[in-house]
Amino acid sequence: MIDEQQVNLPEVVAEITKIFHEYEQALMTNDVEKLNQYFWQDERVTRYGIADRQFGINELIAYRQATPAPDFTRILENLRVITVDESTAICQVEFVRSDTTLRGFQTQTWIKMGGVWRIVSAHVSMIPFP
Repeated sequence: MIDEQQVNLPEVVAEITKIFHEYEQALMTNDVEKLNQYFWQDERVTRYGIADRQFGINELIAYRQATPAPDFTRILENLRVITVDESTAICQVEFVRSDTTLRGFQTQTWIKMGGVWRIVSAHVSMIPFP
C-alpha cells in the first residue's frame, strides 16, 4: 500500500530530477561508462529501445559499446517525475529529435539501492504524433 505522505517528497523529486538530467547529458555525449553505471548491474535489468532491446546488464553494456555517439540533438518536453517513496521513482519524458519528425517517449523506473539510484527498467519509443 502506498503511503500518500511519501509520494513526491520534494527532496526526493529534486534528487532524481538532477540525476535524470545527468543521465541525459551522458546519453547525448555518449559517455558509455557513465551510462552503464546508471543501470542496475543485474541480469534482470530490461531496456526496450526504439529498434532494439536488452535483457540483462551484459546485453546492455554490449549495446552501448556498439552504439555510436548521436548525430542529432534532443529537446525534452513534459518531464514527469513521480516518486513513490524515498527509493522508488518513475521518470517519463517526451522528446523531439533534430533528425526526425517523430515524437519520442521515454520511461525509466529508478530504484535507490545501497544509497545509489539505478534504472531497473527503461522504455523508449518514437511515433508519429500530431
